[in-house]
Amino acid sequence: MAAAIGAGLPITEPTSNMVLDIGGGTTEVAVISLAGIVYSKSVRVGGDKMDEAILQHIKRKYNLLIGERSAELIKTTIGNAFQGDKVERMQIKGRDLVSGIPKIIEIDSDETRESITEQIETIVETVKIALEQTPPELAADIVDRGIVLTGGGALLKSLDKLLREETGLPITITEDPLSTVVLGSGKALDNLDILREIMI
Repeated sequence: MAAAIGAGLPITEPTSNMVLDIGGGTTEVAVISLAGIVYSKSVRVGGDKMDEAILQHIKRKYNLLIGERSAELIKTTIGNAFQGDKVERMQIKGRDLVSGIPKIIEIDSDETRESITEQIETIVETVKIALEQTPPELAADIVDRGIVLTGGGALLKSLDKLLREETGLPITITEDPLSTVVLGSGKALDNLDILREIMI
C-alpha cells in the first residue's frame, strides 16, 4: 500500500492498480482498489537472493570467492533480465579458492543473467498468479493501466521489458524505485484521511 501511495496511484478510486515491489528480501505484488488490498502475495525472493546466486555462480565456475558487495555491483552494472543485442563485460576481483591468492577475472552479462534466471522466473510467475487471481472486472483496469514496479529490484536492467513480453501489459517503473515505499509511508502519515481510509 505504501508503495502504491509513493508511486502516486489513485488508490482510493474504484479502479484497480497492480503494484510489484521488489525489495532485498522479498517480492510483493498487490492489487489495490477503493483503498483496500484486493489480492496480495509475497515471495521470499528479492535482490539479496540474486546477489547470492551470482556469488555462487562465480564460486562454482571460476573457483573465485567474491563478497556480497561485489555480487551486487555485478548485478547493478551488467545484470539484466532479458537478452539484449549487446553483451557487456566486467572485471571482478576475488580470492582464488585453490591458491588463496587474489585474482581478477572477466565475466559477461549473459552468464550473469543465467545465474539469476531462477529468481527472475519466480518474480514473473508471482505476477502471473496475481493476474489469474484478480477478479475479471478489476483485471480489465490492469490491462489499461498496467503494472507499476517499485523497490531496488525494479532497477534490474530490462526487467520491465521481460514482464511486458510475458504479460502483454504496460509496465511502468516509478521515478525513484528505492524510495517509493518510504515516500508513500510519509505521504500517508502527512495525510491522515488517506491513512484512515486504508486502516478501516
